[in-house]
Parts: sequence; C-alpha cells; structure tokens
Amino acid sequence: MLVNTSKENLCINKLINKKKEIIFVEKDMIVPDAKPDILNTICTSGVVCLYKTELQDEKLRIDGNINTYIMYLADNSEDKVRGINTSLDFSEGIEIPNAREGMDYKVDVKIKSIEARVINGRKIGIKATLEVTVQVYSNEEITIVNEINDDDNIQILKEDLKVNSLVGAGETKIYAKETIPVQDVDNIAEILKVGLAVTDRDIKISYNKVLSKAEAQIKIMYLTEDNRICTVTGKVPLVGFIDIPNVAEGNICNTNYELKNIIIFPNPAEEHSINIEVETIVKCMVYEEKQINLIQDMYSPCCELNFSKKQVNTMINTRQVADIKKIREKVNFEDVGTKSLIDVDVIPNLTMDRTNAGSFDGELECNFTFLDGNMNVEQKRAKIPFDYLAQNIGEDTNSNLEMFVTNQDFIVQDGGEINCNIDMEILGNVSENRSINLIDEVEQEESNNTQDYSVVVYIVKPGDTLWNIAKRFRTTIDFIVRTNGIENPDKIDVGQKLYIPRYSKITI
Repeated sequence: MLVNTSKENLCINKLINKKKEIIFVEKDMIVPDAKPDILNTICTSGVVCLYKTELQDEKLRIDGNINTYIMYLADNSEDKVRGINTSLDFSEGIEIPNAREGMDYKVDVKIKSIEARVINGRKIGIKATLEVTVQVYSNEEITIVNEINDDDNIQILKEDLKVNSLVGAGETKIYAKETIPVQDVDNIAEILKVGLAVTDRDIKISYNKVLSKAEAQIKIMYLTEDNRICTVTGKVPLVGFIDIPNVAEGNICNTNYELKNIIIFPNPAEEHSINIEVETIVKCMVYEEKQINLIQDMYSPCCELNFSKKQVNTMINTRQVADIKKIREKVNFEDVGTKSLIDVDVIPNLTMDRTNAGSFDGELECNFTFLDGNMNVEQKRAKIPFDYLAQNIGEDTNSNLEMFVTNQDFIVQDGGEINCNIDMEILGNVSENRSINLIDEVEQEESNNTQDYSVVVYIVKPGDTLWNIAKRFRTTIDFIVRTNGIENPDKIDVGQKLYIPRYSKITI
C-alpha cells in the first residue's frame, strides 16, 4: 500500500568541475616600417579579450586575443623610447572531465606573464603565459519527499537544509565608449602601455531583470610628441540589464565579466584626449535559497516499509563575499637615486590555505617603472606577501573569490624607500558541497504477527545514535528516552547501558 506523501520540486545546482590550467601564446612580429629599429625592449603589457567560449562534451573551447603593447628603446639618437601595438590570437581546447554541452560555466583568463625579446632590429618574439580558471555547473530537476501524511506509526529522521535552487541564467552584451582627457600640453604620439580591471561591481534585482553595474578601470601610459612619458587613468561605466524570469529581491547572483574587445586610440577630433571603446559580456546565474526539511531516513516499528534512496550532490549555503583588504608596506630600491616613479603595476594573487579553513595566502606582484632626466626607463620588481582571513569558510567550501586593486598610492622617500598604500576589493561567492538523500515512493506492508512486550539491554558502541538504535530494535527514540531518563537525545556515551523497550502492536 502506498503511503500518502507530500512532495516538492527543486532545481538543484552543483559544481561539476573546477580546473585551473596554464596556456602559452607565442608570436613573432615585424616592426612596422614607420618605426625605428629596436635596440632593446623595456616592458610589455597586454589585455586579454575573449572572442568566443564554448562548452562541449569534456572540453571547453576558448578563442581570443591579447592586445599587446610593447615599450622599447629605439636604436637611434633621436627617439629613445617608442611603442608598438600588436594582437596575439589564440585558440585553445581545455579538457574538462564530466562537462557536457548545455551546462552553465564560468571562465576567467588572466595574464600571468608576458615578455618580448629582440630577435633582430626589425623583429620581436612575444611570449605570454595565461592562467585559465574554469568552473562548470550542472542543473538537475528533482522531486523530494518532504512529508509523510496520516501515519503516526512511521518514524522519520529529518534534517533542515538551505538548498540553492537555480532560478535562471542569462547574459547580456555591453558596449561602452568613453573619452579620457589628458593635460592640455600633451599631444599624444603613441600608446605605450595599457592596463584594465573591472571593479566596483554591483547587482540590483528588479522585476524579471538583473541590473549589472561595474566600471572598467583603465590605466594608460603614453608618449607625447615632445618625447615625454605620461600616465592617465579613467573609468568606463559598464551597465546592462539581464532578462531572467522570476528573479526576486534576496536572490543570490553569481556574475562573470568576459571582455570581448577593447579599442584605445588618441581622439582625432580632439588632440588632448584618448578614446576608449569596451565590449563586454556579462553572464549571470541566479539562485533562490530554499529552506527544506529533508527526510533522510524512515522506518516503522510495526510494519515493513519499502522505499529506495539515492544520493545527489548539490550546493548549499551559497553566500556572497564583499570585503576590502588594505595593505601598507614598504619596499626599498637603493639605486633609485633621483629617478621619477612614473607607473606601478600591481597584480594580486590569492591562494587558499587548506590546512586552515578560511585563511588565504596572498602576494602582490609590483612592477615599478622609473624614469630619469635623460628619458631612460628602468623597471624594478618587488613582491609583497599578505594574508586574508575570510569569515565562515570551511575546508569543504567552494570559494570563488577575485581581488581587484581599487586604489594605489606610492610615495618615494629618500634613500629609495617606497611607501606602498594599496586597497583591494575582494568579491565573489562561496558555497558548500553536500550529498543529500532523496526518497522515492514509500510503500508499507502490514504485519499480522502479534509481538509481546520485551526489554533488551544494549551497550552503546562508537558511532551509535539513538536513531540507529531505535531503528535496529524496531522501537522509537521517545520510548528509549523515557525509559532511560535521557536528558539530551543528541548525546549518548560509548559504553552507556540502555534499556530498549520493544514496540508492541497487536494486529486483529
């Protein structure tokens, strides 16, 4: 006979795979005829753009390019510092076990290192190392039995869980343009260096829509026509709506920004400004946190119950992290002398210490660019270690955190000591993996046997719970608690003697 049950439908989300892989991009380029010969390269920078990402069975295809800027020392007496720009195209397939076409995914590509070497005066070899981080998620519609109706004889073990049920996913393309002014005395000759980071990310939920707001923070080093090197920073607003039905306030949003293209060039209509065009894809997955009272196990002291259990993996307790980390440190370069500090690139790296849950080890890789009175450029590097302690993160937590430099200030003191004041924004989501039991249709078989009342003496063994003991002897936890005067049903001691009353039922 089928037992009357109540059921609930959920769309659960689980992390299928998280993979980090290093890929290399190499290219030789010929120096344009309009540029002087290269004596030596000074520094190389780049911005990664992703033309297309496609999840296939067991693989992720990535097609993109690196907009590369090379600052070099010219082999002539007139122009000491010059710059050239090129594009490094790449196409890569990354093996992702258990990935299937149609699954949701997040991909992030960062430049670990990029360098250019002189092959000859008219030819340069460029090599970039990219770090690709991929997360693949699977959505599964499930039905859970969350209540047994009209049968007082069935003993039920339940657990309260906060399960993340997927509301929906979507994406939007944002195309933004901005003009950054420079000093009136600066007539721009060449772009020497470019850095970009998407910061100040924010999400607002309205009726069936997600409003995504962020800023592309751009730093540009340029050469003027009178051979001065200058830097300028600017922000390009990135605002777009993502249509996702049934989203509501309080939902959790997991967003990702993929830069598709960036164009930077001196404004032809206005001499003292730089035009910037940015094309970005914003992807969003929205979760609803559902509190469920999930049945983990059941039995009846007076009849046989037939049901099947299967385990499914899902994410629970997904929550957002938004924090600020301030770093105040000093570095020292004794041979700086009277050189001017004209630029600093700060690259944050964050690694979780699995031996201490919630503790992250970090390192700031700082590339300092100095300039002397004769327009000689010199670069120096320093690494600043730091630690970060995130709240409420356990060993089995999936952490998806990113760090962005939002403010930096460097003050050069006498003797080459530099005070480094760096503010970083830490954003992302954390969740926990959990295996839950799902119970299918429940049937009961009535027993016609008459059982006599009896009492069994049982000695508690390691791993025992009152639930397991009651189920084994076909009685109830309440009977055991009342018979033995147990104050806390959640605490029994190994070696404790328990009197187990058997449940008695006479079937007529």
